[in-house]
Amino acid sequence: MTDDRLSLVIITASVRDGRLGPAVTDWFLAQVKERAEFAVQGVDLLDHPLPFVIPAPGSDLPAEVVRVRESLRSVLVAADAFVVVTPEYNHSFPAALKNTVDWFYQEWTAKPVGFVSYGGLSGGVRAVEQLRQVFAEVHALTVRENVAFPNAGGRFDSQGRPADAEPSVLSAGLLLDQLDWWGRALRTARGERPYPR
Repeated sequence: MTDDRLSLVIITASVRDGRLGPAVTDWFLAQVKERAEFAVQGVDLLDHPLPFVIPAPGSDLPAEVVRVRESLRSVLVAADAFVVVTPEYNHSFPAALKNTVDWFYQEWTAKPVGFVSYGGLSGGVRAVEQLRQVFAEVHALTVRENVAFPNAGGRFDSQGRPADAEPSVLSAGLLLDQLDWWGRALRTARGERPYPR
């Protein structure tokens, strides 16, 4: 029997000291584990540091950069869909996330991306709106639904549980429904013919 589950990669975007990102990711991961249609893998960008200077094509790279890039690339290539867990920093998203997107291209192409955001009053939605433009440029499709945690610093308790989680649980369910639909549709399309460039 073949495994028909979608390969979903959850990316924790923040690399700051004292970040809330892992708690938000763990909460969302618990929602995904309730769904049998996904095989999930986490990627914490803190564990995959890529330099901010991207070398010219054909340039030699330090061995550690090659190791990190190839390790991350293998995860991205195998993915059918992505969820980015991102904070909002200064009305935008973390530099480490943009750098990671820029290091790759085809790995994102013709795959759906969803967002779980957190921050102050806006809950990170300004970062998400900008990320929709970034992912469009690498030919990824962003799904409509997202999960946002306004005033997130005060919403998660010491066990990483958000207060008043029911609306977020409902949003997460719809986000996963949309990722499942688009993930299967685009996986089939990629298998039938090459994406036009």
